[in-house]
Amino acid sequence: MAQANPDNTGQPGIVQAALFGLCPRCGSRTLFDGMTKFASCCRVCTLDFDSYNVGDGPAAFLTLIIGAVLVGLALWLEVSVHPPFWVHVLLWVPLTTAAVIWGLRASKAALLAAEHQRRAGEAGSKDVREP
Repeated sequence: MAQANPDNTGQPGIVQAALFGLCPRCGSRTLFDGMTKFASCCRVCTLDFDSYNVGDGPAAFLTLIIGAVLVGLALWLEVSVHPPFWVHVLLWVPLTTAAVIWGLRASKAALLAAEHQRRAGEAGSKDVREP
């Protein structure tokens, strides 16, 4: 059985941080300062979120996954039910918007939490992150 890392005691897991926008150090809901924009730092424990490099990977990955799933569902609906065009607009525009925003929040938070838990830094850097 795996032993718990004593350095991670009291910190939220990656899934909890991703779903609820929790600070990876203290667990407060302070990770986001907008729909998908990170806050500059945690208002509770002052962890600097700007020092983490999440990048644009989640956006590209989500575009492919969400696009494929929703296009497949739209095609299935069209072939099986043949709804009018306005039904497609009412269904897929809000669903796509919600899926992209929620997906970006969750994936960006998960990457930041994983980077924090693994104390990731720039390659070749002697700098080690504080827990």
